[in-house]
Amino acid sequence: MQSRHPKHTPCLVYANHQGEIKEFPELLLAGRSGHGFYRPELADCIPLPEGSDLFVLPQRLPVGIHPVTNEAMLLDQSPDDPDGGIQAVAAFLAPAHTATFWAAYEKAHDEAPALSLFAYAAVGWHDGRFWACGFRSDKDPRQEANRYAPQSITSRTNKQLKTHPANRLIQHLGHCCLTYRCPAAVNYFMGKWEAPLPTSPVCNAQCVGCISLQPSGCCASPQERIAFVPTPAEIAEIAVPHLEKTGHVASFGQGCEGEPLLQARTLEAAIRLIRKETGMGTVNLNSNASLPEAVERLAHAGLDSMRVSMNSARPDYHTRYYRPKGFDFASVKESIRVMKRHRRFVSLNYFILPGFTDDQAEFAALCALIDDCRPDFIQLRNLNMDVDWYLAALGFQPAGEPLGLRAWLATLKKRFPQLRFGYYNPPLRPPTPARPTRRRR
Repeated sequence: MQSRHPKHTPCLVYANHQGEIKEFPELLLAGRSGHGFYRPELADCIPLPEGSDLFVLPQRLPVGIHPVTNEAMLLDQSPDDPDGGIQAVAAFLAPAHTATFWAAYEKAHDEAPALSLFAYAAVGWHDGRFWACGFRSDKDPRQEANRYAPQSITSRTNKQLKTHPANRLIQHLGHCCLTYRCPAAVNYFMGKWEAPLPTSPVCNAQCVGCISLQPSGCCASPQERIAFVPTPAEIAEIAVPHLEKTGHVASFGQGCEGEPLLQARTLEAAIRLIRKETGMGTVNLNSNASLPEAVERLAHAGLDSMRVSMNSARPDYHTRYYRPKGFDFASVKESIRVMKRHRRFVSLNYFILPGFTDDQAEFAALCALIDDCRPDFIQLRNLNMDVDWYLAALGFQPAGEPLGLRAWLATLKKRFPQLRFGYYNPPLRPPTPARPTRRRR
């Protein structure tokens, strides 16, 4: 049986000039939290989850911990790389896992390019395996590695594409599935769990770490943005059979689009059409929650739940990340209140970054937001962004030592016993409020 935590702090790993990952037993694994380097506790380390990836971080030198003094030390050469070429290594954790420490490194020089838009958890080596700093934050298996055979995904996707040649949204999702193996698109074509409903090619924010659109000279976006607004009928053609078959979730607002609230009239018509056909499952909106009036209309139409993306509970840091056009943090809070007045479910998609999320001032601000707006659920999603870029863009100033992610979470659970935590949009059973099913003729 695989150990849940190591018996000793894992040792540092690095990559040589050929990209080969090596262990360095003379130094222990270090984790980054905010601007500081720390020796992780054993409870912070778990076996590298299946489905995770290891990244070599170009032009970054690894930092480890001296086993006697506990000092952070830079590794700039090793026996197999006497002339340099050493690079730091990080883990991109499998879905449903949240990092407790970021990879510890220093830039080799000031001109080192920004890292791509992924999350970079600390990873080390002990007892014949890799260990990462994180924890499983959701038991839901909906994006487990190897849950489907690749040939089955391809064949079922192509069959759907041939069956619905005129539905542009199905064709778009087919591209996402076959090109990127997008987990949400894969699940739709396999008829399982949550289905994606992207709708908006435009946005009213200019997020520093936008994953579907980045300005030239920054870093490459990991996926393309949808280029059209689907019709309500195209949306319902996906959502209705999926909800009837799975009883699960169909969600507006995906990584391959802008802000869905800018298409509120289309969403409103689509929700009414969906709910005219079926009362099964949960119709969800992933959003920046910028337009309370639009949220009000969607709630009236039958929207069941809303997930609010949020990097910070503090207005200044929220504004510096989202760079909003025509809304502010007060608008976001009012949208949450609108949904709660309609007795609907609200999640916070709260981006987790060790040292920022568990900063004492950030923790106090989040507690105040929860007291004020009463969300139901917090999704513990890792921030997908170069940490140096992020902290510089926000002008982050820490308010003392961080709490530690595990202590942060334990304190939140104790203070707000009704608040739920996880990683994915939860299906609501029955839908809120319950509606009778109306069959198509």
